[in-house]
Parts: sequence; C-alpha cells; structure tokens
Amino acid sequence: MYQCKHFKAYELVSKSIYEKRGNKAYQCMDERLLQLLDTLRELLGAPMTINSWQWGGNRKESGLRTPESSYYSNTSQHSYGRAVDFLVEGMTADEVRELIIGWMRDGTIQELCGVESITLELGVSWVHIDVRNNDAGVNSFYP
Repeated sequence: MYQCKHFKAYELVSKSIYEKRGNKAYQCMDERLLQLLDTLRELLGAPMTINSWQWGGNRKESGLRTPESSYYSNTSQHSYGRAVDFLVEGMTADEVRELIIGWMRDGTIQELCGVESITLELGVSWVHIDVRNNDAGVNSFYP
C-alpha cells in the first residue's frame, strides 16, 4: 500500500472515513493519484491543502467522496479515489494548472511518478486533478 510522503490519510478523506479506517484510508485512493500528489508537492515547493477539517477548516470533501457526501456522484472520479481538489499556498489555481500542464508536456511528471494521463477542471478557483482512464497527456473539462 502506497502512503504519501506529503499528505496524511486524513487530508484525503472525510472525517467519518478517517475515523473508521485511520491510515488504511489510503487503500481507498488510487495509487497513481497518491504518487502524483507527492510529485506535485515536491515540484511546486509550496503547501497544498486538500481537506482541512482536521485543523477546523472548511474543506471537508475535496478528496474521496462517498454516498454520505453532499457532493457525491457515482460518475465522479472523487467517488473512486481518483480525484482531489486542492489549493496551493501563494498561487492561483490558474498558475498551478499552467505549471502542471508544462510538466506534463515536457515529460517531468511521467518521469517522476509514471502518470501518463491527467484531467484538469478549468474555470474554477481550485485545482481539480484526476487520473481517470483517458487519453495520454493533459485532458480537461469545464464545470
């Protein structure tokens, strides 16, 4: 089981899932996504926030979403542990997306973690990234 170097399990799941599974909550997440998150954290060199409920923050459903989530959809990549939404300290979502696109195009991400395909959501104030089954390279969608 891959465990992130830069993200605790409670940052990836809801409070109720973490209370039930603890660190085994990593098993609910796609290993490709976990490796991608560690790679992005190292490349960005800045703190990334996914869920912040454990610190009293308002981000509670930005990782795995289960049927109890108000944002649950059975077609969402979040529901399968293949997507997260995040913020990066000191950067806008657009700036982060541009860096990610550049690192995918020049092969940096593929070389560092082996992820060949990512999907980004455009037009939102956070970064949505997922590792769904898609064409190689950068894919995108609008909300």
